[in-house]
Amino acid sequence: MSQTMEIKYTLGGNFLLKYKIVAPKLKLGMRDIAMNGTERKNIRAGLKVKIVQKQHQRSGQLTEGVVKDILTNSAVHQRGIKVRLDNGIIGRVQEVIE
Repeated sequence: MSQTMEIKYTLGGNFLLKYKIVAPKLKLGMRDIAMNGTERKNIRAGLKVKIVQKQHQRSGQLTEGVVKDILTNSAVHQRGIKVRLDNGIIGRVQEVIE
């Protein structure tokens, strides 16, 4: 499920710019808020996660796998904690599946 919002701008005369923004619906339960990929305390080896690889950051393509190593040293990272999956792929955690 996703929510769609359209934004229209008129820049003089008949010129019209139209943007369509599609965003996933957010679950706002306590479990969903607590288990995000931006806090290191929520990530551990053996956990199933979805990550975004560096080359897929623009498209947002996610890769699913099991965490082997945590590569980010800080407690929080706004774009997601960087991990290495058991298959060797490196990326930032976007979603914790468990």
